[in-house]
Amino acid sequence: MPISNQGELNTNALVVPDIYVQITPPQNLVLNGVPTNIIGMVGTAAWGPVGQPVLVATMSDYVRRFGPLVPRRHDMGTHVATAIQQGAQDFRCVRVSDGTHTSAQSSLPNTTVTFTAAYSGSVGNKIVVALSPGSQLDSWQLVVSLEGQSLEIFDNLRGDGAGFWNALAAAVNQGIGVHRGRSELIMIDAGGTIAAPTPFTLRVGLDIAGTDGAGTVASSHLLGRDTLPRLGMYALRGQSCGIALLSDSDDPQSWPAQSVFGREEGVYMVLTGPGGETPQSAVETKYNAGIDTSSIKLMFGDWLWWNDITTGTVRLVSPQGFTAGRLANLSPEQSSLNKPIFGIVGSQHVGDPASGQSASYSTAELSLLLRAGIDVITTPQPAGNFWGVRGGHNSSSNPTVNGDNYTRLTNYIAATLAAGMGQYVGQVINTELFRRIRATQLSFLQNMFNAGMLGSTDGSLPFSVVCDSTNNSPDRTGLGYVQSDAQVKYQAINEKFIINVEGGQTVQVSRQTLPAGRLA
Repeated sequence: MPISNQGELNTNALVVPDIYVQITPPQNLVLNGVPTNIIGMVGTAAWGPVGQPVLVATMSDYVRRFGPLVPRRHDMGTHVATAIQQGAQDFRCVRVSDGTHTSAQSSLPNTTVTFTAAYSGSVGNKIVVALSPGSQLDSWQLVVSLEGQSLEIFDNLRGDGAGFWNALAAAVNQGIGVHRGRSELIMIDAGGTIAAPTPFTLRVGLDIAGTDGAGTVASSHLLGRDTLPRLGMYALRGQSCGIALLSDSDDPQSWPAQSVFGREEGVYMVLTGPGGETPQSAVETKYNAGIDTSSIKLMFGDWLWWNDITTGTVRLVSPQGFTAGRLANLSPEQSSLNKPIFGIVGSQHVGDPASGQSASYSTAELSLLLRAGIDVITTPQPAGNFWGVRGGHNSSSNPTVNGDNYTRLTNYIAATLAAGMGQYVGQVINTELFRRIRATQLSFLQNMFNAGMLGSTDGSLPFSVVCDSTNNSPDRTGLGYVQSDAQVKYQAINEKFIINVEGGQTVQVSRQTLPAGRLA
């Protein structure tokens, strides 16, 4: 009784009488939507790998992998913190450097043993290593400590002279079995020393200080390179980010490259103008940069006063992290317009909280910015006196595609189809294949409709899929082509809410008469 998967057995060539069981998988593929809340962050840090995307969910995760946020330009931790305040909780963080980063290092006096921080950065200067008697007789214990991190304890190390130092280096660099992995903080080079072990306490970074490589970071470092190994923004390729930003990258010369990357990867890039710019200069800068696309969201350079509880200061930061965090915490069919943003205490335009003065944008200023495809965070909002994004627009001048919802929903649908429909490649072209392709897409779009991500004002289905002989001629299928055509109508965003009120002593009031039992 042979058992095989469907398609593995040629049923027209059987000779031996028997029962042949074929396992048939479900014929209709089901698509699960891709996540849209992953934020790609690129910027400087005081610790961690350079050029490698690292998954971060909370601020404690960030501190463990990249060290504390630093109140300086291009600091990645600052934008992670402001985004987390808006509810974001899924990041791919890429550290950049200007090339001057170094790893902290110290040599143990009177030996050739060297202790080197696992990563470059100033955090490494705070690592302390201490050797003391182990928990078992005639053994040693090395404790590696760093403020804010869990202690690393390598216990019951034995030996003398070179044998001990080699065993110590192996334990720290490779781990001790399954219960004690390698150190995440330091590496040890025994250096061939033969000295007998004695107790010591040593701070790493005494001989070579760890540095961040953040002093001269520019837009070129944030953009990085698109060749292996990728650096900067290009390290986010294939990371499934729905939104991304280059920390404080206000250089217009980098905007076209960010626009291309966003379109290629299906990522909504959040950009910012330089702090303190005027609406007129912002419009001119965007025009000169030659960007007019839905793949980016350009924020006006009205930088925001933020209460940084880590440093205990109120400092000026770009609007990127706030915007990205707000978008990440919204379903893709939603707009950032009129949604509360938290943690802001002022802005360059509205006013410094210490000054006691405040101003607001005029209708003319907002109109100038929004017509040019430039959004802004300000207060008040249509729904009340809170901070929020005032337009909910991307940087396109085309009113049919200039909403946040257009970019994010289009990217969501395209990424989901790209991730799931590939299973149909390599299958035989026939009417059954057409049926299954169409059924898969219709099921996905119906699920979106049921979840409220798609809708219509008249109750009709806002989507259709065609995949049959009408758009797949024999000439095309004979060459291996299959085409599926889908139409999806998005829900519009209520941006201009008009309420007509007729009042006066001579007004004639007409009332709508409804069937009995229904409220007017």
